[in-house]
Amino acid sequence: MPTRDQTRAMIIATARRHGVDPRLALAVAWQESGWNQRQVSVANAIGVMQVIPSSGEWASQMSGRRLNLMRTQDNITAGVVILRSLTRSAKNVDQAIAGYYQGLYSVQHHGMYADTKVYVKAVKAHRARF
Repeated sequence: MPTRDQTRAMIIATARRHGVDPRLALAVAWQESGWNQRQVSVANAIGVMQVIPSSGEWASQMSGRRLNLMRTQDNITAGVVILRSLTRSAKNVDQAIAGYYQGLYSVQHHGMYADTKVYVKAVKAHRARF
């Protein structure tokens, strides 16, 4: 299992490789798991980027290869390609961050829920620190 510093470096390199702001990827990963690959949520979100299996399938399609969410690098790749898709589809960064948490369709059709607004604010605060 990579150390927190190694995980941080993996997030930065992966974000750069996929054209995503590294500070955004670091911030989302920190909010999701504290850069902890062992983290599994009650909703079965897995790893550093807290990717649920169905989103992992989508990320695998976008990345052109089968991603194993239990592997740190694959988990980071999944989260980063999802972020890339969201930042391209959302009308702004706040909406993309909200989409990672709530789902972009839901955000676009129902607005941000109260907990989503808290999540967006937290991610933006982390991003300012990185």
